[in-house]
Amino acid sequence: MTESQGAYNQQHSYSAPVNPEWPPPPPYEPPTATMPAPEPAPATPRRKRTRGPIGLLAAVAIVAAAVGGGTAYAFQELTGKDTVSSSGTTTTVVPSSKKGDVATIAAAVSPSVVEVQATLSNGSSTGSGVIIASDGEIVTNNHVISGAASIKVRTSDGKSYTAEVVGTDSSKDLALIKLKGASGLKAASLGNSSNVQVGDAVVAIGSPEGLTGTVTSGIVSALDRDVTVSTDENQGQSQGGDGQWPFQFGGRQFNGDTGSSTTTYKAIQTDASLNPGNSGGALIDASGHIIGINSAMYSSSSQASSSSDAGSIGLGFAIPVNTVKSDLAKLRAGSTS
Repeated sequence: MTESQGAYNQQHSYSAPVNPEWPPPPPYEPPTATMPAPEPAPATPRRKRTRGPIGLLAAVAIVAAAVGGGTAYAFQELTGKDTVSSSGTTTTVVPSSKKGDVATIAAAVSPSVVEVQATLSNGSSTGSGVIIASDGEIVTNNHVISGAASIKVRTSDGKSYTAEVVGTDSSKDLALIKLKGASGLKAASLGNSSNVQVGDAVVAIGSPEGLTGTVTSGIVSALDRDVTVSTDENQGQSQGGDGQWPFQFGGRQFNGDTGSSTTTYKAIQTDASLNPGNSGGALIDASGHIIGINSAMYSSSSQASSSSDAGSIGLGFAIPVNTVKSDLAKLRAGSTS
């Protein structure tokens, strides 16, 4: 190196400042067998591509199932019922473990059946009715209230109400009446008469001979029986209040003459004991649902020579509840046909 080069290097060389407080870096030590090897960096997870609509539908289905299950559970927890009532279904009236038990059915449904007393121009007559709304809507037979000047109703707890006619349908022998000043009543659960089969166990509740809340039981004897009853508004008055409403069945007339103005409907036949005063009452299935409105029954007292021969002979008929349900809108609209 020449003198001029040394002078240049000395002039342009750089020396890092020395700080006595900075410790020197530790000497490098190669890894040994006793020292843990550094952990590898975590691998970046690959994103799984969802297939658009399919993935979205699956997510929606999971959410819907969770919401539906939660709703059903909450309903059961709040109500204590083992089924959830929704459109097209009926509420649980009798627990499945008590299905067919007459005492359980009677206890559950009796509060929904009332006694109907109609005041006529020449006396009074007694029938029954079924509560279908908590504010006092009651379904009964047209012939029970036909020609009545006033109507009194007594509920199962002994309370008495005045009732007014909302609508009538003489072609189906149905009527809808409404209690004045009623609230908080127990409405019956209307079933499905299309599911009724011959031989099914049934319970009847009504007020035969004014004996409110009388319970009888039997079976469904037949279906789709043609029963003919009077549509004459004065038919009730012509009976003098004895409660033996005339009807025709199988080409014969029972309990008197139906007259010239009549209507025929398809009925459920039952051998459950029905007597005068059961008209308008409930025919109930083994689960506690209303399957019919009792409408006609044969009582041999009208032709008997002595009182010992009088009474039910197991020949009764009920208007199917599906007929009632299909007629409710008309009755509520105030039809008086």
